[in-house]
Amino acid sequence: MGKDVIIACDFSSAEQTLAFLDRFTGRKPFVKIGMELYYAAGPEIVREIKARGHKIFLDLKLHDIPNTVKKAMAVLSRLDVDICNLHAAGTAEMMRAALEGLTRPDGTRPLLIAVTQLTSTNQEALEQELLIDRPIDEVVMSYAQNAKNAGLDGVVCSPLEAEKVHRLCGEAFLTVTPGVRFADGDKGDQKRVMTPAQAKAIGSDYIVVGRPITAAADPVAAYQRCCDEFIG
Repeated sequence: MGKDVIIACDFSSAEQTLAFLDRFTGRKPFVKIGMELYYAAGPEIVREIKARGHKIFLDLKLHDIPNTVKKAMAVLSRLDVDICNLHAAGTAEMMRAALEGLTRPDGTRPLLIAVTQLTSTNQEALEQELLIDRPIDEVVMSYAQNAKNAGLDGVVCSPLEAEKVHRLCGEAFLTVTPGVRFADGDKGDQKRVMTPAQAKAIGSDYIVVGRPITAAADPVAAYQRCCDEFIG
């Protein structure tokens, strides 16, 4: 898989999601299924979207004791998604267990990436609420290195950190970056953001875009704008 725009399908029902995807006549965009949709519609919505020919990033951000995460990943591996994720804060042991659980008996598996710090987290929240008294860039880089050492394929990080992650972990180590907004758009609750063109320039492998596409008056045009700016 190369550079691509992933649409965050943060809808509350299968009906809304499928109606949205029906607007992309003749196109099969890469989609992200997050907690809202998965908890509303269950694994069947994953199977339905996959059957329609879409690539899927299943964004459930697992974070639990290693054995629990391993067993959960073994279940998710049966859904034939393309990318799964977890929280790097769960420790390297948890990430290794997740990788083991996600790997099918034939040796195949989805890509597994780790969330470093959410793009809604800023330095103030890191220090005052999470009690992590280190610069956020340093924390992200440490988590990324832990993920690489555990055998993962990449990380979810802010586009502001993608270039540094590649320098630290190598160009083949994937950076999947939410927090992408158009230059003339609203940042919403995101704190650390870039435009699609900026994310391309600093080396993001995938950008995850939600409301700038899903809430647009013309989602297909907004998606095309993202592709034009990020992929070219």
